[in-house]
Amino acid sequence: MIKSYIIRLKPTEEQERLLWLHVDAMRFVWNWGLGLNMERFRQGEKRLFKENLGTILTELRKTDESFYWLNEVSVCTLKEALSDLDDAYARFFRIQKKEKKYTDKKTKKFQRKGKKLTFYEMNGHPKFKSRHDAEPKFYARYNNLYLTQNSANVEKVGKVAYQTNYDDLPIVTAKRENTTKYINPRIKYVNGKWILSFGIERESAKTELNSFSVGIDLGVKELAVISYDGGKTEKIKNINKTKRVKKLKKRLKRKQRNVSRKYHTNGDYTKTAGILKEQKKVAKLHRKLANIRHDYTHQKTTEIIRMNPKKICIEDLNVAGMMKNKHLSEAIAEQTLSEFRRQIEYKAERARIAIVHADRFFPSSKMCSCCGNIKKDLKLKNRVYECEVCGLSIDRDVNAAINLEKLAV
Repeated sequence: MIKSYIIRLKPTEEQERLLWLHVDAMRFVWNWGLGLNMERFRQGEKRLFKENLGTILTELRKTDESFYWLNEVSVCTLKEALSDLDDAYARFFRIQKKEKKYTDKKTKKFQRKGKKLTFYEMNGHPKFKSRHDAEPKFYARYNNLYLTQNSANVEKVGKVAYQTNYDDLPIVTAKRENTTKYINPRIKYVNGKWILSFGIERESAKTELNSFSVGIDLGVKELAVISYDGGKTEKIKNINKTKRVKKLKKRLKRKQRNVSRKYHTNGDYTKTAGILKEQKKVAKLHRKLANIRHDYTHQKTTEIIRMNPKKICIEDLNVAGMMKNKHLSEAIAEQTLSEFRRQIEYKAERARIAIVHADRFFPSSKMCSCCGNIKKDLKLKNRVYECEVCGLSIDRDVNAAINLEKLAV
């Protein structure tokens, strides 16, 4: 199995300049390759693949002054930009075979404006990357990457200090000692922080599984209710109801209001220095909230996996449909239910635990966990399930979790 790692880099001023140079080079080479292929398409010629583009780029780096600055960047970073462009074209051709040439939305938009659609607007066509909108990231050469106790060696950048909580990183003292193959290492800039991500091939630990199953009912009031070992239940609280998250959300709302007022004061939608400054604060708070939720989900899904059940049953929720409810859409989005399910699935696969998906229309909440009677008139406001047949009175989410556990057996 491939285990992914994310560590924070702490570069010096010179190293940060080189990191930004690699980011710019990755974007520049993508745009150059895309522009060249688009020009060939206009002239009725076949597109160039990464090997052909690489040969042309190598020659330009030697002869054209406007390409000299790329010599300060790792060659592998430039090649990977062309490889990403190749993959984007491959996806474009797959989309064109399966779907319409142009989306209905784009067709109507151009008809309204009285313009003609070009091949650049075709469904799935690769787009040029803007310095302001593109995610600042680049590929780092895998066979020159290694980690010492205090730094990560990145080609053309040097030994960059890092910070992490992982205790199983492959630490070496020199490159010659490195035997680890780093898979797809990428460096990106996220809200003022440089992040290095990579994968490492690891052997999955063989653990002895228990005889019981786990049923997981996801919700809004609580993140989840789990039932295990014959009806034992446990509630996983909603992190968004904690004092810490509420305080951050209140601060976020205040900052967003400040941005809105600054736009109103300007009289137009020009982004002044003050607006950009406030928007950075908004983005920082958004990221902080996302990190809290993501970390909490990781903690709780790991706790479930460490119970070592033989099976886990989870609902196949229609999250997109649930989001259409204007009264609950914000609460559902904050719960990150899809992310919870994704983490459970890949962690269960790693631990060799079987996953059972309850059908989207399985009446887990409406079915009595005692006698099996289905209460068709159960509404969302009814938080307690009361069975008319056997007289059972139970929390509806606990009832649903027990039914899901029984389904997994």
